[in-house]
Amino acid sequence: MGTVDESSDDHGGHDDHHLPAVEDWPRGFGEASWWPFLTALGASGLYVAAALYVLGRGEGAIIGPMIGPYAFIASAVLFLAGLYGWLYHAFVVNFWEHGTEAHGGSTLKLGMIAFLGSEIATFGAGFVYYFFIRAGTWPPTGAELPPLVSSLVIVNTAILIVSSFTLHFAHVALMKDNRKRFLRLLGVTLLLGVVFIGGQALEYYEFLVHEGFSLTGGIYNSAFYGLTGLHGLHVTMGAVMLGIVFVRGLLGQFSAERHTAVSTASMYWHFVDVVWVFLVVVLYVGAA
Repeated sequence: MGTVDESSDDHGGHDDHHLPAVEDWPRGFGEASWWPFLTALGASGLYVAAALYVLGRGEGAIIGPMIGPYAFIASAVLFLAGLYGWLYHAFVVNFWEHGTEAHGGSTLKLGMIAFLGSEIATFGAGFVYYFFIRAGTWPPTGAELPPLVSSLVIVNTAILIVSSFTLHFAHVALMKDNRKRFLRLLGVTLLLGVVFIGGQALEYYEFLVHEGFSLTGGIYNSAFYGLTGLHGLHVTMGAVMLGIVFVRGLLGQFSAERHTAVSTASMYWHFVDVVWVFLVVVLYVGAA
């Protein structure tokens, strides 16, 4: 029985829908949920913690040096807890056995589009910061830029672009009810995403250990690590989404008529791929 049928029984036959958030904590908050609010609060705290970290450094520090790191840890815990509660209670619990008939595929796709709109604004703010940096002397006075365009960056970029194609053709295969090809290509996409994350971690290691390109080495460093780190976080979240879709695919929960989760996850993955291309052009090629 789907969630619509369950809610019809509870409301005496009326066609009211029942959101998973009603059973969420704390009770008595109607159909809304506290989890998105907690997630947003934790994410905002990460930026506040970064500012506190800057204010606590140097001879002119106005706060203790450990306030920023403590605030970052607390905000990260709040963000991850809110994200877990949000995804688990609003999506995973009811979606393991039921479809999306209670919400409608078009509604969920519009929700993903709205979410991606907010993500464009987030990355846009980071790009604006970088463009202000580039308006002055380049490279910044006293800054030594490492060889940004390397074989690792080229391979990583190729991996992410290929993953978009494999995901696209996986979706096409599902629309043709070719579940075996769908699962195979989706698994390849997930593997490529994990390899990309590992490649970015390796790049950070090379920059921090061998190139001396530290996070606090200047305004370009902060822009570089801020934007690439934000993108890495999004790729990681995308990999988690694809992992959930892959497991659900193994359980046979998708078909040509039932593929909303695949569509929304694909939209998100293609978005992070396009953002990475912009990052490479602006931060890597442009900086050189």
